[in-house]
This record gives sequence, structure tokens and C-alpha cells, in this order.
Amino acid sequence: MNGSIRVGNLFGIPFYINSSWFIILGLMTLSYGGSLAVQFPELGLGLPWLLGLAAALLLFASVLAHELGHSFVAIRQGINVKSITLFLFGGLASLDKEAKTPGNAFWIAIAGPAVSLVLFGLFSAIASSSIVSGPLGAVVGLLAYINLALALFNLIPGLPLDGGNVLKSLVWKITGNQYKGVVFASRVGQGFGWLAIIYGLLPVLISGSFPNFWTILVGWFLLQNAGALAQDARLRDRLSEYTAEDAIIPESPVISEHLSLRELANEYIIGKPQTRRFFVTGEGGQLIGELRVDDMKGVPTSQWSSVSVKELVKPVEFETTVDAERSLLDVVMLFEENKLDELPVFRNGTLVGLIQKASIRNLLQQKMLTRPA
Repeated sequence: MNGSIRVGNLFGIPFYINSSWFIILGLMTLSYGGSLAVQFPELGLGLPWLLGLAAALLLFASVLAHELGHSFVAIRQGINVKSITLFLFGGLASLDKEAKTPGNAFWIAIAGPAVSLVLFGLFSAIASSSIVSGPLGAVVGLLAYINLALALFNLIPGLPLDGGNVLKSLVWKITGNQYKGVVFASRVGQGFGWLAIIYGLLPVLISGSFPNFWTILVGWFLLQNAGALAQDARLRDRLSEYTAEDAIIPESPVISEHLSLRELANEYIIGKPQTRRFFVTGEGGQLIGELRVDDMKGVPTSQWSSVSVKELVKPVEFETTVDAERSLLDVVMLFEENKLDELPVFRNGTLVGLIQKASIRNLLQQKMLTRPA
């Protein structure tokens, strides 16, 4: 998340604080401190604000525990947690991949609210006992209420909230399509976003007073994030419909070892898009190496008809290759993970062509144009 500061690791998970977190920390400190100053005037001038700061920090500790709940369940499923970030609207645990099944997705989603409910029960028990009283009791009671509110708010059944992820897992289970679950839960999240914005504007519409800016901001947050998730899910759903072979670039630079340099120049170089290297295949289509166009300069053009491509072949190795039947969504993830621009595509050990980021974009654009309205 942009504008975030890394403050360390928690159980091996990188922990960040976004700059927006300091805004809400200050507001909560002032709000809690002011409330305590009115409720307990005997605290004097400075102590209420220190207790307000402590309450605000404990609230964010509760949010952090909420995110750790998600994280620990994800780790048990073999999913790596890339980071946890605290920001204006709470926290975010970033996972390196999605859950494999709707059941796994459900347990990851519900783990956060479950932790918040446990904390609500714990703080409620402490507040109702004789362990603490006075200002400390008020702070503990406030933490109990906040954890309950955190759990209930996150259980709203719309993305990007935890309840939206629960809804996503249920739709995924029913339809068998993960991305339909995301799109459906995102639409519900957008609906709640509009409701929050309308509710925040009601004071203006009814009495002409100031709107509830916080409610409007929460609604805007839901709208923006739910919309982005829906768009991403639709793209992933489309990518999963195609294979790597579908996006092979036209006229991939793959040639036979038996071509002469003259045939190579006439058929593949002159009047064609500039290509700096060609991949050379043998009798059965297996890859035997590469030929760089610059190496042809070392052979007099008068000899090109008698010199074969095979004589200029150099070894080539690929760190990553793709099977022709592999999902195009997997290919895109390979591009991103390995910072690559192109990948060779093989079928049963035979090189069938190259796939590039641009060829994937071109495929999606062509399918969009030809898709029935």
C-alpha cells in the first residue's frame, strides 16, 4: 500500500503502518480523551489524553489481532502472508494467493471476526468484574464495544469486508466458479456503499444540517474497493477461459534447423517485423537452441545459400516455460511473479511458439470485439 512505513515483523509477517493511520489515531485520541475528561474530571488535564492515546493504540492492537486471525488460518492452509498493514479504515492482510476451495476461503474470512468476538467477550468479562474500575474500566468497556462493532461491521455481506468474503465462498460453493462469487459479493458491497453515502447525506436532505462525513467516507471506500474487486474478478474469469496456446504471438520466431540462411532472410526477415533472435527446432519440433540475427553478419551473403541455420545455433535455456494447455490466468501470474516479458510455450516437449504480455492483451481485445452483445 502506497505511503506505508514498515515497522517490523509479527510472527514472520512484515508489518506496515499507512500514513492515514496517524490521522485516525489522532482523532481517536482526542475523542476518547475528551470523553474521559468529561466523565472523570478528577483525572486533571493531561491524564485523560494519555488514556485516550492508550485506548486508541489498544483499538489498533485489536485490529491487528483481527488481521492475525486471517493470517494464521491462511498460513495453516499453505498460503503465504505477504504483509499486514494498518490504515485509515482498519487493517489489511495481503495474501500471496487465493484459497483453493470455497471452504478454505470461508475459514480465512470468518477467522478475523471470530477473533474480534473473542476479544469482545474477554474485555466484557474484565469490565464487568472487579479487576478494573473507574477510568480503566471505562477504557476496557470501550474496547469491548469497539471489538463487537468491528466484528459486526466486518460481517456485512459485501466485499471488501470479511462478510463479503464469506458470501463469496458461499456463491463459489453453489456455482463452482470462484469469480462469480467475487463479482456477486462485490455488487452487494457496492450496494452497501451507496446506502452508506445516502445515509450520510440524509441530514442535508432532511434538515439542511451537516452531512455525516465519516459515513460518506466509509461508503466511498466500499464503492471503490468493491468495484475494483469486481473488475479484477471479471478479468481473471476471462483469462481462465483461455490457454497459453490461444495467446501465442502470430508468426512466432520459431524456425527449422534445416533452413539455409538465405531462406531465413527471405522468408522470415526481409519485409517482416524486426526480430533479433529465432528459436531453432529439430526434426521432431524439439528446441535445440537459438540463432541471433547479428551472428549472420559473420557469414558473407554469397554463402548464405550454402550455410544452414543449424551451423549458427547456440544453446539456449529457459528458467520458466509454459505448457500449451496451461490456463492463461496462470501465465499472467508467471509474468508478474518472475518479471518476464515473454515465455516459450511447449506441447509434449515441442516448442509451439512464444507468448507475450502484448499478445494476451490482443487476444482479450479480439475476443471482446467478437463476443455477441
